[in-house]
Amino acid sequence: MSTILLVEDNPHIMKINAQLLTLRGYQVLQAETAAQAREQLRWHPVDLIVLDILLPDGSGLELCRELKAQRPIPILFLTALGENQDVVEGLRAGGDDYLAKPYDLEVLVARIEARLRAAGEVRRYFGYGGLKLDLLTMTGYVNGKDIQLTQKEFTALLLLARAAERKVSQEELMEALWGPDAHAESRALWTLISRLRKKLNSQESRLEISSLRGGGYLLEQL
Repeated sequence: MSTILLVEDNPHIMKINAQLLTLRGYQVLQAETAAQAREQLRWHPVDLIVLDILLPDGSGLELCRELKAQRPIPILFLTALGENQDVVEGLRAGGDDYLAKPYDLEVLVARIEARLRAAGEVRRYFGYGGLKLDLLTMTGYVNGKDIQLTQKEFTALLLLARAAERKVSQEELMEALWGPDAHAESRALWTLISRLRKKLNSQESRLEISSLRGGGYLLEQL
């Protein structure tokens, strides 16, 4: 179930949108001000924000910029300001979509569904260079070709890719692969890294896993 935060100071609009989205199966959080929105986000994970530009305690544009700098969350502006320049400013502030009041409720739902689908696709995949990792199926691709990763190979490569061009210690890798008591698995880790290197090289990727002095590995583009 996706969670949507509605940031809207008009109680009538808030009530209608909250009831509609609840009926469509979403969990709905409500905030009438920017301050309340920050408080909701402090305590609750949110999948999408429907944000009014004109708020009692500030600008929705500024709130959008602030939130986008902290987290990659989709934001749909919902506002009475419908001039082209207002649309441009909303999108430049980091908004992902814009719907002017008055609006059709089915259009609102469709826009929300589209933004959640797009965000889900982004969260499903992680990429670095020519490498693409599917977090749902635990499949790895190099230049579009499946490199046939085992579960542990996928876990190690994802950890290295997320820390790309920065050192990942041997201990961190072993704990991720074999748990906190994996002190005797260094040889197994060396073997796993060797297999990963072969699989990356088999597709002529421009990626290399380097062994670092003092223990640890680094994934980088050549």
